[in-house]
Amino acid sequence: MWWHYILVFFGSLLCDIVPFPFPPAFTVMVFFQIMFNLDVWSVILVGVSGSVLGRYILLLYAPLISDKYLKSSKNEDIQFLGEKMNENKWIGQLFILAYSLLPLPTTPLFLGAGISKMKPIYIIPAFIIGKFTSDAVALHVGKYASENFERIIDHTFSWESVSSLLLSIALLFFLLFIDWRTLIQKRKFLLNFKIWK
Repeated sequence: MWWHYILVFFGSLLCDIVPFPFPPAFTVMVFFQIMFNLDVWSVILVGVSGSVLGRYILLLYAPLISDKYLKSSKNEDIQFLGEKMNENKWIGQLFILAYSLLPLPTTPLFLGAGISKMKPIYIIPAFIIGKFTSDAVALHVGKYASENFERIIDHTFSWESVSSLLLSIALLFFLLFIDWRTLIQKRKFLLNFKIWK
């Protein structure tokens, strides 16, 4: 039965290591918890560990992706945004905590942090607290859902799931195409679509 938890770990890691919107890691956790009738708290601990490792790896390789695919001006723009978050580390950590508590995809947050070369120590602790809390809620809700499966399966393509995907795409759009330096320094909103090499 221990190998089921290894599946939870690697499933969560794979969901959170990719640099594009992917199903949230808690869906993998819920799936394996239901499928193998695993202990909910063990799944949360193992799954969040995999998730955190995945996001840490994403932080490390995000600059390589941005250097390869984004123009230097866009890299500088995102790095400027990261510097602004670093100016007041407590406010930055509170933002990361609040963001990870919400049912929002954290891929744009970690891509931005990775591209701006934020130190993992400034983002990971707040993410762990938020991720543990939100995934604990999600897994308990998932357990309830598994007991009411037939009623819920009818709402698989609900407005919540579709809006979550659209929100994730919108957040990536904002991160990549808004000229953050101009917005913050000159208070002027500009979009720049010429960011690719």
